[in-house]
Amino acid sequence: MSLLATATPTISAHFSAPLVPSSHAHRRSVAAPLRRVRRPRLVTVVASVPDPAAGPVEYTPWLIAGLGNPGNKYYGTRHNVGFEMVDRIAREEGITMNTIQSKSLLGVGSIGEVPVLLVKPQSYMNYSGEAIGPLAAYYQVPLRHILLVYDDMSLPNGVLRIQRKGGHGRHNGLQNVIEQLDGRREFPRLSIGIGNPPGKMDTRAFLLQKFSSEERVQIDTALEQGVDAVRTLVLKGFSGSIERFNLVQKYKFHRV
Repeated sequence: MSLLATATPTISAHFSAPLVPSSHAHRRSVAAPLRRVRRPRLVTVVASVPDPAAGPVEYTPWLIAGLGNPGNKYYGTRHNVGFEMVDRIAREEGITMNTIQSKSLLGVGSIGEVPVLLVKPQSYMNYSGEAIGPLAAYYQVPLRHILLVYDDMSLPNGVLRIQRKGGHGRHNGLQNVIEQLDGRREFPRLSIGIGNPPGKMDTRAFLLQKFSSEERVQIDTALEQGVDAVRTLVLKGFSGSIERFNLVQKYKFHRV
């Protein structure tokens, strides 16, 4: 769907303060002659359509948060692949991650004409909700435009999946986000497969381990595909393109 606008609001106008309407009192000068004041036209930007049957919706920014742990110690580990996806989106869309707010590293920019807030919580994985919850409330981002990106052991390494909603699947970071959103689960998520621990390997050790060279190639490819998928979701919502994306991802490592 194309983006339609008679004027495009600036990014800073949407993220410098909560998104609430303002009113302006117009005063008339006593000496000035009365004249007809033309009201400005209301501007609506078609951003994304969560439900295709609902038609165009009012302009709404997105909050895209990758889950992970801060610090060089965790860089490149399986549990930090959510951070990597946000970094890749920031690089591809020219968004600088240079703001600290609500225990998070933020980047403000846009995908197409749609403003986005990229978020990397600095509160450690198990307390990710303490960063994301307050940000979503402050900027008044609706649940349907909060996209969480995280690692998923239920998917093969390098396989992606986008869902409208869901549970936490015993993922501590995701569980904490749900708790901070008052138990609400109706927000999109992009899960990145990292596979299962081999043999009897401890789960925590597996999550904090870096990828093998073969796994790294698969993850880098997945990150590239993930950027395209996020761009499609932000601009078009849950359209048939997302369904096709999930189907291709499900079978991309299957050999006939």
